[in-house]
Amino acid sequence: MDSLTRTILSPFVLSVAKRSRRTRSCLCPDRSGSPLNFLRSLPIPCLMDEAFGGAVRASGRAARRILAALLDVVFPPCCEACESFLPSGSRDCFCAPCRDRLRLVRPPFCPRCGRPYLHDWQGGHLCGGCLLHPPCFSLARSWACYPRDGDPGHPLRQVVHRFKYGRAASLGQPLGRIMARSCQPWFRAASPDLVVPVPLHPRRLRWRGFNQSVLLGREVGRAWGVPLDPFVLTRKVETTPQTTLAMRERRSNVRGAFAVAPRKSVEGKRLLLVDDVYTSGATVNECARALLRSGARDVQALTLARTMS
Repeated sequence: MDSLTRTILSPFVLSVAKRSRRTRSCLCPDRSGSPLNFLRSLPIPCLMDEAFGGAVRASGRAARRILAALLDVVFPPCCEACESFLPSGSRDCFCAPCRDRLRLVRPPFCPRCGRPYLHDWQGGHLCGGCLLHPPCFSLARSWACYPRDGDPGHPLRQVVHRFKYGRAASLGQPLGRIMARSCQPWFRAASPDLVVPVPLHPRRLRWRGFNQSVLLGREVGRAWGVPLDPFVLTRKVETTPQTTLAMRERRSNVRGAFAVAPRKSVEGKRLLLVDDVYTSGATVNECARALLRSGARDVQALTLARTMS
């Protein structure tokens, strides 16, 4: 064991990490709940791989499996909502009871925006919103239904709120992987050429410290083998937060707020917009409008969750 690994696993660090999941997340910026990806992010294995080739890759994979088992004993994986312990080796975000409270988006739903329908006989036709205001994007899908305001203790609400407003950037990797794994079948018919995260205004980005859509889109791009470009779209106007507005006000609030960066070209490309929560669809629709005006061939949207209203 080299000196760097001994430092990470020193008794002092372990004693502090056991006390607080926040400390644990700071030690593991690339994945909430497992220090293994923090170790993977270090440049040392890459340098050794370039120097010694395949032998290091084979021995490295075995060492990582052993180290993963050891770290799961020292840092037991926890549910991101209720903080209960997960089985050893688990890479999930939620425990079984919390996962049972989630409503995943499954058919029947609107073939355009993905709004879930309550009854099986409702499937196969556009929803009222898409009929009254046809969106600019060709397809939108989400992983789960976002709970209503009357359920503040819902597991998904807690995790998304901590991700966005608690600055828990480490949640981007596991949540992005869930999106990629669960929603990929809906996009196989038209594989995107580029992943484009919904941008934040620079002032909002400085306050939050990261763009949650970039973190989610990075994992989607990695899983699907599609490049990510977080600089294609820019947010020209610092708009009022959408959560404070009524549904009708949200479309006018973001109208003209987005534009394609001057030195970026999307001509003839199939693009995948990525965001965290689909509420009225006004934000992703305005982003799609800006991309299509700049020559994009097709724009689809993928979000972690969507509201039912």
